[in-house]
Amino acid sequence: MDEVGERIRARRLGRGWSVRYAASRAGVSHATWSRIERGLQTADNRITLGGIAAALECSPGDLVGAPVPAADREVLAAVAGAQAVRQALIDVDLTEPSDGVAPPIGLLARTADLAESLLQACDYAGVTRVLPGLLRDLHVETAGPDANRALALLCTVASTASSVLRVLELPADAWLAAERCREAADACGDPVLRGYAAYTRASAATVAGSWQRGLTLAERAAGELRGHLARPGAAAVLGCLHLVCALASQGGKRLDESRAWSAEAAELARRTGETTTLGLYFGPTNVGLWRISIEGEDGDPGHALEIARQVRPAALPIGLRQVYYYADTARALAALRKDREAIRLLLTAERVAPQHVHRSAEVFQTVQELLERSRRQAGGGELRGLSARMQVA
Repeated sequence: MDEVGERIRARRLGRGWSVRYAASRAGVSHATWSRIERGLQTADNRITLGGIAAALECSPGDLVGAPVPAADREVLAAVAGAQAVRQALIDVDLTEPSDGVAPPIGLLARTADLAESLLQACDYAGVTRVLPGLLRDLHVETAGPDANRALALLCTVASTASSVLRVLELPADAWLAAERCREAADACGDPVLRGYAAYTRASAATVAGSWQRGLTLAERAAGELRGHLARPGAAAVLGCLHLVCALASQGGKRLDESRAWSAEAAELARRTGETTTLGLYFGPTNVGLWRISIEGEDGDPGHALEIARQVRPAALPIGLRQVYYYADTARALAALRKDREAIRLLLTAERVAPQHVHRSAEVFQTVQELLERSRRQAGGGELRGLSARMQVA
């Protein structure tokens, strides 16, 4: 048993908890918890460690015996807050009556906008603090005189919840949030919201590695939405469904199909221009970001760089979209062994959104790849600093 495992076991036994109960609080399997306690599996993944620390009501530093960087403390706070979001999602079952008195619907709408703004700014800890109360208040309002507006807001807020839970690498919780999004959209009966909910569900499926399921959901919803393109926002939602189809096809190793879906999305984006529908920000810029990611992952990194040169990062809002641009372009540069440029963009991404960069599996892999061949290359000092902050060995 290693020292971290010993500390975890001691704190669990001190509370009189079984492994199964403690693991359920942390959102990990009891087998994983048991292996960590016995030193058979490390708990150095920030998300896993954060969940265990939150379950044991202590700080990650208490478990590892080391200080945790400020950016990582925020990520760990977000993981701890995700438990409250999960509980709220379980509670807001539209088939069950809700109790209590909610704030006015106008205030709830402004709070929903705040939650989306925090997500776009990569303040994941802030999002998870806002969501639980907002979800429950909207559930109460669905039984009131503003039921339709409350249902529409609940749909978008559940989608925001699914997004942040995907970022925090909690795919089962992200799927639960996507299901709540679907239920609210169905209750509204709005075909655009139903398409939006399908986009949320398909995104949650792809994050869990269920590529075919994600493709089926998005493709079916796209077919249904094409008959409603006269409705406001329908074209933007349809374009996002095409992008999820592209991602799911790429995940299923069907790159030609992925590129065909991306081309359809690009054609729609040329017609819609830049939009802000439902916080999706569909348009030529967003299509470009998705294409950089897809080509950099399994396609042609040189083509990914060509696309990146056509996107103006300064025109993107500071936060989520900028960090995706810099991180995915850096990944393409690293694949082409343009390491100095890749390091520069990774450091820029870290300045823009350290919470996101410090928990990103894709950035971790890129930094690890660069580190392995950095010993005799310029820029090694900056890279070693980044790798130390990310705890890349």
